Amino acid sequence: MSKGFATDNLISKKLKKKVISNEPQGRLISWSPWPPANFQTRYPAFPFVLTILIVVIGQWYLSLLR
Repeated sequence: MSKGFATDNLISKKLKKKVISNEPQGRLISWSPWPPANFQTRYPAFPFVLTILIVVIGQWYLSLLR
C-alpha cells in the first residue's frame, strides 16, 4: 500500500497521455525565434490589420509633413 494521495496508476496514466494537435510545430523560419509555425492559423487577419496600420500611420506622417 502506498502512502499519500498519488498512486502509481495515476502517475503512469498521466505520463502516457500525449497531446496530439493538428497545428504545425516549430518555426516558420527555422533560424528565427519568431513567429511560431501556428501564427498564421491563430491570427489569420494579421496581414490585413498590419496593412491598415501602415496606411493609417503613413497618412498621419504625410499630413505632418505638409
